Amino acid sequence: MNGQARQAEEVKNSQDFSWQFWLTLPIYPFGKRQTIRREVIKNTIWTFEQIQGIFYVIVPIRMTVVKLDEGSLLVYAPVAPTPECIRLVNELVVEHGEIKYIILPTISGLEHKVFVGPFARYFPQAEVFVAPSQWSFPLNLPLSWLGLPSKRTSILPEDSSQTPFAAEFDYEILGAIDLGAGKFAEVAFFHKSSKTLLLTDTIVSVPAEPPAILQLDPYPLLFHARDRAFDIVIDNAENRRRGWWRVALFAFYFQPSVLEIPKWGNVFRDATKVSNRSRKNYFGLYPFQWKADWQRSFEALRGDGRIFVAPILQALILNRAPEETLAWADRVARWDFQQIIPCHLDAPIPANPYQFRQAFSFLEKQPTLASYNSYLLPEVDFQVLRKIDAGLDRTGVVPPAKEQV
Repeated sequence: MNGQARQAEEVKNSQDFSWQFWLTLPIYPFGKRQTIRREVIKNTIWTFEQIQGIFYVIVPIRMTVVKLDEGSLLVYAPVAPTPECIRLVNELVVEHGEIKYIILPTISGLEHKVFVGPFARYFPQAEVFVAPSQWSFPLNLPLSWLGLPSKRTSILPEDSSQTPFAAEFDYEILGAIDLGAGKFAEVAFFHKSSKTLLLTDTIVSVPAEPPAILQLDPYPLLFHARDRAFDIVIDNAENRRRGWWRVALFAFYFQPSVLEIPKWGNVFRDATKVSNRSRKNYFGLYPFQWKADWQRSFEALRGDGRIFVAPILQALILNRAPEETLAWADRVARWDFQQIIPCHLDAPIPANPYQFRQAFSFLEKQPTLASYNSYLLPEVDFQVLRKIDAGLDRTGVVPPAKEQV
């Protein structure tokens, strides 16, 4: 390919990946988002993955599309409707029927909420259903002011049998946990015929290898694969994996026990040794110092691919409503699912109701021995999150955590 052809291809790709409303959520990769579509169950379930993050701490964000028996499609948690994404969706529409339902299964996740209105505009025949108790910050605005189509947007009823898709889906609402300035909620959807549980944020599993969507542009992984700011890191599978493991630890713990923050004098000194300093590499700033045995923290987090509740939710959110959360988990665990598709990290995850329920045992005063061995994360890595939680309690910004059940 000659120079002009390559440039034309780059321009085409840039337009294909364009997300023009990125300022509504100004995080990486900003206005350029690539999409990967995967078929999870042949002619039945597909996932669409993009990435998001801050300071190159990037993780997948996922939309799930399910074919309905009547010959149409349901969309759970839309992602950015870039031209590429909409083209990939329309390929399914041509083969499997129109988008009939669009689900917003959360109330606090701006990274999910911001895409629903723009996505719905591409499919004007689709009904939009949103989790109850929606809110916005700093002003609590009507849903139509947030871009959702007012004439075809409805609140999910508490009783899932009252929806037009009840024959194929059950759902359970973890409702409106009070966080002071806002609320947290999640709606778990169960697709009966495929025995698949759809979740937003509560349950995750960490793959050992970097997700494919992160490897389309490996720069963020290589950025975090360094030990020092001025290290030159070769792009290979080992370094991509090294970067991914560190990214995962950042994403879940903010500052795990195996990470130290060097003195800023040293950070600025090391930045001067970086060649080609630019905005892309934060002008050489790299304020991280990993301990020699840092891998042990990732291995404890991953636990051979186990499922768990994200540490941020454990330490800062769900601990404010342990009884309500466990009651929700019990209701979800009544379904006979065999796999979970969350909106982040690995998917699909082979998991059964017992494993799902055990993942919430951190909210119990006396977890079972199996929970200690398989589902509870190392307390040592929660140190920073516990300090944040204590600070929130002292300031009264959020309601205090409640006693375990």
